[in-house]
Amino acid sequence: MSLDPPTYLLSLQNNIRARPIPWESAARAGQISEVNYKRIKLVDKVRKEQRRQTVEKDTDGFCALLLGGGEKETSIFESAVKRVDVTQYTIVLAGDMIEDIQPLATTLLAHPQPYRPFLPLLTHPEDPIPLLASSLLTSLLSKSLESSSSLSSESKSALKRLYSYIATLAKSSDFGLQDIAVQEYSALLCTKESRELFWQQRDETVKPLIEILRLAARASQNGDGNNSAILTGSSSLRSPADTSAGGSVGLQLLYHVLLVIWQLSFEASLIGDHLNEEFDIVALYTQLLRISPKEKTTRLLVSTLYHLTSSKKSTLLPAAVIVRLPALLQNLSGRQLSDPDLLEDIKILSEMLDDYTKTQTTFDEYAAEVRSGHLRWSPPHRSLTFWSENSQKILEENNGEIPKRLAEIMAKPWDTDKQVLAIACNDVGCLVKEIPEKRGQLEKLGLKARVMELMSEEDKSIKWESLKATGEWLRYSFE
Repeated sequence: MSLDPPTYLLSLQNNIRARPIPWESAARAGQISEVNYKRIKLVDKVRKEQRRQTVEKDTDGFCALLLGGGEKETSIFESAVKRVDVTQYTIVLAGDMIEDIQPLATTLLAHPQPYRPFLPLLTHPEDPIPLLASSLLTSLLSKSLESSSSLSSESKSALKRLYSYIATLAKSSDFGLQDIAVQEYSALLCTKESRELFWQQRDETVKPLIEILRLAARASQNGDGNNSAILTGSSSLRSPADTSAGGSVGLQLLYHVLLVIWQLSFEASLIGDHLNEEFDIVALYTQLLRISPKEKTTRLLVSTLYHLTSSKKSTLLPAAVIVRLPALLQNLSGRQLSDPDLLEDIKILSEMLDDYTKTQTTFDEYAAEVRSGHLRWSPPHRSLTFWSENSQKILEENNGEIPKRLAEIMAKPWDTDKQVLAIACNDVGCLVKEIPEKRGQLEKLGLKARVMELMSEEDKSIKWESLKATGEWLRYSFE
């Protein structure tokens, strides 16, 4: 999927293209070789078609210009390393030639070390050289991905380094840099192998993108009315609207982040469960779907949910039911939507969820919620009837799988969602109340100690629920 280039990056490149470079003085100073001087003069400040014809007549020569031609001929990036103006201009020129002249890209990729002069530029001390280099490398690597069924070791190593650099842009507080990052990611996530490598580096790559989506969801929950939380800003790096002090996420940035996660979701069979366990993706996407401002964002949200749940039905369909996705889809189907693919995805996803819910009991729903690793105040937690009828089964099912999972949940700090600990304390208290003779089983899992520890929490709901649960244990402390 082709995207318009980020406004700031395009403006920066155009500014550099217009600059006059004193090639003659650079050649006299020995900063570029005589042969490279002649080559670059042939393609500098000429029309695109003339440049294409010139390069196609001597692809090996222009490959040598960029990568070096053996021991006697160094790359222009190495010989002109101290000339920031030459380096910036040549990066942009090289990017243009790679993008516009396929025979040159093919020749570069056939070189045993096609990325060697470019990768060090990602750590160059002078801005914006690393940013320009990431754009060039994205173009060259995306062509490598498109032209080959598998990555060479050189390409794989370069892709990992590029992902790490782009991740620094995604972690920036500047939404313009974030948008450049996600567009470069999108250009690279065109093959199974590149998506798997992206996932392997998920602490760097995926996590910052999820934080952007959480920011959009949080801003909406905090009362930024009329979906303003995700409707501000353009792609301009320095736009006041795009770097909103209110923590808003621009619509364009939101769309591009959703596009990247959608591309990643094609590997749902590999990553689906982990994506939900680590990032609670089903709940997050359901929340974003409720506030989605445009049909194009709705389409990506629904399609991603379909990819994930259809690949991991046993684990992700229960998670979707817990966050009330079926009711939301029913609401969506009643809207005036025009995209046939979106309508089809809503229909299929709704039918899949309907088929699942028809076979589920309240116990099944509760067990699925605990297995998901993220508790919410769903109806079973507060139902006296539920605990009276199901406590014994909860402790015995699959050799005590559910209380073991509760212990794992309670062992985490849940800094961003403290209610999880309050709910877990409630559940432990209900189990002790209903079957006190089994409290030893719970104590062995560390649940009593953890509940008592949580009595010192500052969060009022955790303090209250842990006090109640401790009270159930104290009833039997002298038996």
